[in-house]
Order: sequence, then C-alpha cells, then structure tokens
Amino acid sequence: MKLMTAHKILIATAVLFFAGYAVWELRRYSQTADVGALLRGAAAMLGAAGLGIYLRFFVRSLRQ
Repeated sequence: MKLMTAHKILIATAVLFFAGYAVWELRRYSQTADVGALLRGAAAMLGAAGLGIYLRFFVRSLRQ
C-alpha cells in the first residue's frame, strides 16, 4: 500500500470518528442539557469539518 493511500484512509477514518463522537455528544446534550457535552460536540464537529476540508485539498493536490 502506498503511503498516500494509507494517509487518505487514516484521515477519512478520523473524520468518521469525529463526526460520530459529535453526534454522540450532541445527543447526550439533548438528554441532559450538559453544557460540556455541547462544547465537546461542537469541537468534534469542527474537527470533522477541518479534517474533511484537509482531505479534500489533499486528494486534489494528488491529482495535479
């Protein structure tokens, strides 16, 4: 396996885990109204978005 392929798989997996964790924390916030859960969920959403954007630019840079 090429290093670039492994990197894409790793980043895509991280995006999925960040998004899953965000959903989990936001559901917890809706059940308990814990502000900490809301902040962790928001941070995880930002992390997923940031890594998703990075993955998109990384894949585009490989095509050039």
